[in-house]
Amino acid sequence: MSVILEPPYTFPEKPGPVVKPGEFVFAAMHLDHGHIFGMCDSLIKAGATLKTVYDPDPEKIASFLRSFPQAKVAASEEEIFQDTEVRLVAAAAVTCERCDLGIRVMNAGKDYFTDKAPMTTLQQVEAARACVRRTGRKYFCYYSERVHTGGGLFAEELIRQGAIGRVIHMDGFGPHRLSPACRPAWFFDREKSGGILCDIGSHQLEQFLTFAGEEDAEIVASRVANYNHPEHPAFEDFGDCMAVGKNGASFYFRVDWFTPDGLRTWGDSRTFITGTEGTLELRKTVDPAVPDMVTNTVILVDKEGEKRYTLNDKIGYPFFGQLILDCIHRTETAMTQEHCFKAAELCIRASESAIRISPKA
Repeated sequence: MSVILEPPYTFPEKPGPVVKPGEFVFAAMHLDHGHIFGMCDSLIKAGATLKTVYDPDPEKIASFLRSFPQAKVAASEEEIFQDTEVRLVAAAAVTCERCDLGIRVMNAGKDYFTDKAPMTTLQQVEAARACVRRTGRKYFCYYSERVHTGGGLFAEELIRQGAIGRVIHMDGFGPHRLSPACRPAWFFDREKSGGILCDIGSHQLEQFLTFAGEEDAEIVASRVANYNHPEHPAFEDFGDCMAVGKNGASFYFRVDWFTPDGLRTWGDSRTFITGTEGTLELRKTVDPAVPDMVTNTVILVDKEGEKRYTLNDKIGYPFFGQLILDCIHRTETAMTQEHCFKAAELCIRASESAIRISPKA
C-alpha cells in the first residue's frame, strides 16, 4: 500500500511494528545527549523491547526512567554486555567516546546504535571499520535530520522516483539554538565534541551523500569561527563547507549556533536541492512567521509547475524498523555500513582542514 501524493508520485504508508513484543530486545546506555530519548522511543514504536539502561549518573537515569519506566537499571556496562537477550545497544555518549563504546559493544557480540556524530577522529573511523569487519556486528548512526524528519524522507523518495532528475547541487543550512546554560562542559570542548563541522555538520554531509546518490566526496574548502563566545575560546559557533561528490554533484552548507530566542523551535533547518529537471526546498522544522506550527514542508518545482507538500505527521519513519530487521537478517536496508562511516569521515575531514576565521571586534 502507498499514499498517493500527486501523480505520478507515491509514498509508503506509515510503518508499524516490525517485530512482536520481546522478539527484539535492546538496551540503552551513556545518556549524555537528549537524542537518546528519540532513538529509544522510535525503536519501541517499531516493535523493539527496551530491557535495561545504564549510566554512571543517577540523575540521568532518573530522567530516563520518567520517559521509559519499563527499563531496569543495570549496575554496569558489563551487565548489559553479558545479557544474551540484548541484541542492540543504543547510546548517546560524549561524542569523542562514542567510537570506543561502540567497539566495546561490538566486541560483546551486539549491534550498536549511536547518536551523531559517531566519531571525532579519522583514527576512530578506521578502528570502527576494522571492528565491524572482525566481529560482523553493525554500527548505526542517528543522522536524525534525514532519518527522523518527514521532509528528509519525502525528499529522498521524490528524488528516487525521478521528480527532479539527477541531483547536481545542494545547499544546506543548519542553524541551532545554543542554550548555553543547558549544555554540559564537554560540549564546549572541541576535542570532546569534534567541533561544529563534525557535530551538526554531520547531518549535512550525510544528507548530501544520500540525496545526491554519492558514495564519496572531496572537501574543497571549510571554515570555522567563534564570533560571540569568548568565554569558550576554543568553541566554534559558526562553520561552513564546500564539497564535490565523486560523481560530480556539488554541495555548500552552513551551520551555526545563532538561532534567535524568538524562533519557535531549535532552528530553521533548510535544504535546497537542484536537479536537472527540477528543484526541491526542504523546510524541515518551521515556516517562520506562519501562524500555525507548520513543520516538514517540501516545495517541488518541475516542468509541470509548483507544488507544496505539508507533511506534519503524515508519513512515518521507516528507518527504525529497517534497523531492527537489518540486525535480525544481517542486511543493509536502513543504511549501509560504509555510508555511515563515509559521512563521519567527511565531516571529520572538513573539521580538520577548516580555516579558522579570526573575527574583528
